[in-house]
Amino acid sequence: QVRLVESGGGLVQAGGSLRLSCAASGRTFSNHAMGWFRQAPGKEREFVAAINWSSVTYYADSVKGRFTISRDNAKNTVYLQMNSLKSEDTAIYYCAAGRTVQQIMYSRSWHEVPYWGQGTQVTVSS
Repeated sequence: QVRLVESGGGLVQAGGSLRLSCAASGRTFSNHAMGWFRQAPGKEREFVAAINWSSVTYYADSVKGRFTISRDNAKNTVYLQMNSLKSEDTAIYYCAAGRTVQQIMYSRSWHEVPYWGQGTQVTVSS
């Protein structure tokens, strides 16, 4: 079992930066692929970034070059550094854990990924 708790969201002006953190409980954190999704009001859940156990990373085209996902297995934590934020980045951001990056990236519903955090709000003002 893995429990995920996100933090670091908030209000920021366009062009600014935020760093989200996702703290995971459970001894098998290092064996899990981790990812970030977001959901804006009235929109579908959107894949943002994922990282496998050896820190190979994957990004949605919409955030490539602006966001960086990383993990610290010693701290059971995954991070999402968000730079050059835009108003369209406004959403609730969710941390996810799964067996593989592919399971996370290609999931078509919430139920296809086994573990989720409660979400953290990111609001970018223009």
